[in-house]
Amino acid sequence: MTTPTTPTTPTARTTPRSRQLAGTGTLLRLALRRDRVMMPVWILAVAALLLSLPASLASVYATPAERAHLLTTLSANGSLRALYGPAFGDSIGALTAWRGGVFAGLLTGFMSLIIVIRHTREEEESGRQELLSAAMVGRRAPLTAALLAAFVANALVALLVTAGLAGRGAGGALALGLGTGATGMLFASAAAVTAQLTESARLAKGLAGTLLGAAFVLRAAGDTGSADGSSALTWISPLGWLEHLRAFAAERWWVLALFAAAFAVQTAVAFVLAGRRDLGLSFLPVRPGPAEGRLGGAGALAWRLQRGGLLGWSLGFLAAGVVFGGMADGATELVGDNARTREIIERMGGAGGGAGLTGAFLATMAGMLGLVAALFIVSAVLRLGAEESGQRAEPVLAHAVGRLRWACGHLAVAFGGSALILLLGGLGLGIGHGADLARTVGGCLVQLPAVWVIGALAALLYGAVPGYAPAGWAVAGAVLALGWIGPALNLPGAVLDLSPFAHLPRIPGSEALTWAPLLMLSAVAAALLAAALTALRRRDLPA
Repeated sequence: MTTPTTPTTPTARTTPRSRQLAGTGTLLRLALRRDRVMMPVWILAVAALLLSLPASLASVYATPAERAHLLTTLSANGSLRALYGPAFGDSIGALTAWRGGVFAGLLTGFMSLIIVIRHTREEEESGRQELLSAAMVGRRAPLTAALLAAFVANALVALLVTAGLAGRGAGGALALGLGTGATGMLFASAAAVTAQLTESARLAKGLAGTLLGAAFVLRAAGDTGSADGSSALTWISPLGWLEHLRAFAAERWWVLALFAAAFAVQTAVAFVLAGRRDLGLSFLPVRPGPAEGRLGGAGALAWRLQRGGLLGWSLGFLAAGVVFGGMADGATELVGDNARTREIIERMGGAGGGAGLTGAFLATMAGMLGLVAALFIVSAVLRLGAEESGQRAEPVLAHAVGRLRWACGHLAVAFGGSALILLLGGLGLGIGHGADLARTVGGCLVQLPAVWVIGALAALLYGAVPGYAPAGWAVAGAVLALGWIGPALNLPGAVLDLSPFAHLPRIPGSEALTWAPLLMLSAVAAALLAAALTALRRRDLPA
């Protein structure tokens, strides 16, 4: 008589390597198809940021003497180095790398972490990965496909940047393109690790975003005290590595080895962790219920779910406001007698009513905070989709909670939270510059109607066509690109007017506060929100 054996579940140690990656190509095609809107918008936004700078800088600093004066000013201005980093040369290419390199790295890092977590932890959280794993899909195929999708996006960014700036110097263009793409891949691998550590996509994004923010803070702290970027804090940060490539200024190609080594280590850790855990589980312990305190309704539940993210955004806006406020006087010194730079700042921030260049700069920074707040509100609104796809909405709606009441709880956090972070950003501007708090807070709060329009549009996408809800990120990215580079490129007014931010009064750059555009944008946001709730009420859940 034969003794039956107990079947065992294949693990990473018993499964052949070829089978562990089975289905990677299919998952990669699926990921690229799902991101066919979001990914191109981010790629074009990052590339446009860098490719738009040479013409703008050439018009602002047209002569070698003006560029030499800029370098002298930067060497003595720690606040500007904290924002942009040091400049290592006075050519247009070197100034392009100085002016846009750090921010391009931030954008590619943010894009990459969204892509990786979207196709790993979010798929597990929604239950779709379990269905796919029942077919011929290897254990490590989802993570591999997610990293490859991020690689495609960053490779396209690198290609566009290199091709677009080749006329300024092939070596410098290649260095800046590779550095920007390498920064994105570094944070893609970091997101791959956080996706294995946590059971929540929201927490995974939060941890990866914290690493990205910490990289910026470390670089800024190091560059503040060092005019040549030699601080140890700068060398700790991957964004510091990007500036130390010194594109268009005697390139240091060996710095790319730092990116490669860090990427290899983080990717290896992610793959090891992926092979040692069960699908849907994580390594960081999840605190079991019941939750402490009282959950009095759908709004209280939404607040509990989103309060951690809101706290992080609030602290970030307060800190950014203080930094930007402290830069105002330095920016005025940097402009000096340069009429072209003054024209751009006044166009972005307005300098009417005798507010002067400092007021225009503060208004410009308030506008930038508003553009970034659009990213927050899209993230908070799309939490509805995460709750639905993760099948956590159904148990809530099975009780005496209507879907509109459930949705309004999250929307209240999104729209109210955007008001809170802009309020704190305005307080930070006033504290950093020592200006009138009422005017700096007002300058940030007037951004709210435009932010709410973006949030309401994201809500409409979720309510009407939930499969295209991630396109809300594309809308926010496009608006960010228009507000960031549009004035510097002197784009036609018809193009700039596509952004709701273009219709706002500029405070404190302008003395006049006109209520008509604020009321009109608020009405548009209300109409979009009403349409979103109507569509949500009429469709099936889940769609």
